[in-house]
Amino acid sequence: MKRQKVFVLGVITLAISQAAYAEMGMLPEVSVTSTTIDDRFDSKRGEPSNTNIISGKKVDDEHGKNLLDVLESIPGVTAELQSGDSIKIMLRGVENQRYMGEKPGVAIVIDGVPVNERTGRVNVDLDNIESIKVIKGGASYLYGEDALSGAVVITTKRGAKMAGFTASAETGNFQYHKGLMRAGFSKNDWIGHIQTSTAKALDYYYQGNYYRHYTDGKLQYLVDGTSDVTFGFESSKRNKDSHGTVRGAANALLDPKSFNSLGAKDYARKYDVGLNKLYLTYAKDFESMGNLMLNTYSYADHTNFWQGGAGVFLRNAAKTNLGSIGNFNDAFSTGVDQNQVQRGAKAEWRKDGERNAFMAGLDTRRDNDRQKQTALTYYSAKATPTNTTTNLLIAPGQITGDFVNRINTNALYGEGKFKVADPLTLTLNVRHDDLKIGYEDYLNRLNLGTKFKVWSERLGANYSLSPTHELYGNLSTGFRTPTAQQLYAGSITPTGAVASNPNLKPEHSLNQEIGLRSKTEWLEVPLDIDVALFQLDRKDFILNQGGQYSKINGTALTDMWQNVGGVRNRGLELALKTNASQTWSGDVAYTYLDARFTRNDSFYLQTGPMAGPTYTKYNATGNVVPRTPRHKLNFAGRYRPMEKMTVTAEVNTQSGLYADELNWIWVGGRTVTNLMASYEFKSDTNTKWSLFARADNLFNRFYYSTIRASSDSSGNQDGKFNIEDASIVVNPGRVLTAGLTVNF
Repeated sequence: MKRQKVFVLGVITLAISQAAYAEMGMLPEVSVTSTTIDDRFDSKRGEPSNTNIISGKKVDDEHGKNLLDVLESIPGVTAELQSGDSIKIMLRGVENQRYMGEKPGVAIVIDGVPVNERTGRVNVDLDNIESIKVIKGGASYLYGEDALSGAVVITTKRGAKMAGFTASAETGNFQYHKGLMRAGFSKNDWIGHIQTSTAKALDYYYQGNYYRHYTDGKLQYLVDGTSDVTFGFESSKRNKDSHGTVRGAANALLDPKSFNSLGAKDYARKYDVGLNKLYLTYAKDFESMGNLMLNTYSYADHTNFWQGGAGVFLRNAAKTNLGSIGNFNDAFSTGVDQNQVQRGAKAEWRKDGERNAFMAGLDTRRDNDRQKQTALTYYSAKATPTNTTTNLLIAPGQITGDFVNRINTNALYGEGKFKVADPLTLTLNVRHDDLKIGYEDYLNRLNLGTKFKVWSERLGANYSLSPTHELYGNLSTGFRTPTAQQLYAGSITPTGAVASNPNLKPEHSLNQEIGLRSKTEWLEVPLDIDVALFQLDRKDFILNQGGQYSKINGTALTDMWQNVGGVRNRGLELALKTNASQTWSGDVAYTYLDARFTRNDSFYLQTGPMAGPTYTKYNATGNVVPRTPRHKLNFAGRYRPMEKMTVTAEVNTQSGLYADELNWIWVGGRTVTNLMASYEFKSDTNTKWSLFARADNLFNRFYYSTIRASSDSSGNQDGKFNIEDASIVVNPGRVLTAGLTVNF
């Protein structure tokens, strides 16, 4: 109700101000730049939210192996990288307490296609990026479900600049090799390119080898001077094995490559992933009548992998209990064949004007995620003798699951911008999502489903202090619907310990933000500054009754999912940039983050042996959200001794953090330095040559890439909870990479 009053008041204010200023003739033309389809209208000027834009050239110049290497330069990013290039992007500390297969609380959009990969991670071809735009704060007003803390909008390469031929090769530590070929053209009304790349490495970690192959491209037809049609595609094949997890600080020192990962092995391994994306976009400019964009897409993720590396008991054909499956490095209970398909269509119309501007959009989408599970070995759920009711013996080849999750989305959204005075622009966004969630179990002939209707809004303002300085602020919202597994846990798994709760409500976030953008000078050096203060609240997020990743077996409580969690994330973000073409230049990205649970009063800690554990209740309200450092700083300093050469030193530093929700396990801060040199020149044949060499973690600093803990581990089960129970991935140390690119 409070939120509705705020937005009603905003609409009334807009109406009154429009009437007043229309008579004064003080309203120059204003434009809408928001879009969920294409960034051709993109601009930060006049935007009421904190946004960061990274150009494709910067991505190329970074020569990073993964998206995190690029996103480190953006304040507020708390992304997680395990190994290889698979990354889970999180913003402003939202969802940092979760580390399994949950969604990240961030909308990921590539060429207008919403990307919801399995486990919430994102894999993208870094060699095919035109731009990256990061919108922080609740962004469901544009992108709908799961945009709790913002959106990452990626546009792939396009345009006549892609004409010609490009070849590149890279090599590095751990037998890393990468090759790329690209061909593009621009002739008359046709523009297009196609590229293919392959990368592989043994990686630092035992069984951590990976392989990836991309083929992608784009074809654009200029119908006339006011319209065009663009077709894009991406096909990738990816193989990846272990993440390199070890159990506890002692093993992290003694066995950082995870040769002997007993009690700490990855929950899943042997990933075989096929991704295919197709989209078609039509754009038409009707001049004074506005412009129209239509988009249709298909995104498919077919993944096979092993899972169940813990939590069950390994057996043989004679039903003998061999012990916890977690004690056997290469033993996994289940093979999973997961086929996720997302198809949809969007339409957007926008109209600029002298006093106001509008955008209206339609979004329809169908998501189907089918999963078939097959036993890989003999196992049982309990250590006690097997039987035909409560502790079944599962045999290799037995189908243990065959089900599909469906989400159908129909949404209307819009934006209005109103220049109520020469310096002041107000922005109002509204989106309504009509979602239908379905679950069908083909083994047990179970069909379940429900519907949700959700409103999302943003009310923002931008005040131009001068042509180079502007204040901005907004209130914005985000939401996430409960999953079928949370709604119907007891029906889906009748023999399980978690009851159904069909009364779950969608989670909501409310972002409050105020900031300043400025272009100025200091000591005759041009500076681009963006600083923002924010507070992001979630008061009803979905938690298990026993707490995150905890159980309440053996207690008098009924275990179920409920809207009982609360978090408040507040902080400051500062981005400072200088002109990279100068002899000396540098960029700074600083984040101050205070993320705390406002409600987490039922956390049950599991200790002792798996066969007969003890559960102790704790109140984690007021605790710091795990894996959220208070301070984070990225500094990149550049030196150009000559026009063709650039040397870049990058320093990433962050303060310490907690690895668990009880705040018992503290990990100190770290500072890591990277160094890169690049050199470009053209030969007599007008061929452009580019060489680079890069050293990540130059001083070979030992630190944890990830650390997580929630219970007494299956590795020791000593009745204590400390850092020796944590799952840790150790950073590989100094990594050297070099490469050559030729454009002709």
